[in-house]
Amino acid sequence: MSSLKSTVEKLKNLETEKLSLLAEIEELKKIAEAKSNTLADEIAALREEINSLKEVIEPQQPPSPPSEESLKEKNLVYMQGLAEKTLNESKQLGSLVFPALPFSQNFDNWLANFQKIVTDFEAQSNIYVDDQFAEDRSRIFLDVEGALTKIKVEETNCGAVEKALAYNNHFLLETDKEYAEKTKQFSLKKDAQLQILSNRVNEIERQLKVQEEENKHKYLKKRTDDKTPQLTQNLKTAKSDLEAAQKSFADEQNNLNADYEKKKEDIIREVESLRRKLEQLEADTSIEARQAACQALSNAINALLERNSSIA
Repeated sequence: MSSLKSTVEKLKNLETEKLSLLAEIEELKKIAEAKSNTLADEIAALREEINSLKEVIEPQQPPSPPSEESLKEKNLVYMQGLAEKTLNESKQLGSLVFPALPFSQNFDNWLANFQKIVTDFEAQSNIYVDDQFAEDRSRIFLDVEGALTKIKVEETNCGAVEKALAYNNHFLLETDKEYAEKTKQFSLKKDAQLQILSNRVNEIERQLKVQEEENKHKYLKKRTDDKTPQLTQNLKTAKSDLEAAQKSFADEQNNLNADYEKKKEDIIREVESLRRKLEQLEADTSIEARQAACQALSNAINALLERNSSIA
């Protein structure tokens, strides 16, 4: 019994000793960490002092100035980069396609952006803008502004062109109706008059045939009753009148057809012209003028860059 009690007592003592040792170990860790931090600070301070001493003992030599050739090369590279950036912006601006009518509502904003690209380019201190570039720039602006103004004026006529096209299409239908009606009336008139003349020829031929029958029995008639010569002359005249009337009606029919074809041809030509004009107005034709302006600007900037290079 006493042996068990002694063992328990020893275990308690050992546990107490264990806790004491753990606490002592933790304290030693903190002391070691503090000393480590202190040593690190002292080492950093010594390094700074060494560097300071080096600067005092061995002062650094100032860097040698870049050569003139190096400066020229750097300036040229800078100008080329600036020109490339400007030309890319110009190319993107020139390739813009305005989506729908009226296209002219976009022109002022486009011109403002185009001028800003040039202004920003000229504002760079490394670029020397000479009189030649100023002249080229003014001409490019005037050309594109004039082209866009012309397109704007043409665009305002779009409604008038649509009305004119509708009118001419209607006029073409009315011309066909008018020709059909005139042809109908002409045919009725021709048939009626030719029928009268044809009936007259038939009647004289009938009378002449009767006269010829009577002449077979001339011994029963007086000689003065023979109407054959007169009827023959009448028949000749009637046939001549019929032929003349047929020719006259044929000429009149030809004239009617020719007038109709000429009138119709003129209307169709006008309709086709109006359709082409309307198609042009409904397409963004300003892109050609804008791309031409951007290409002209590209040529002017490249030429200016070459002149700047020769000056540098």
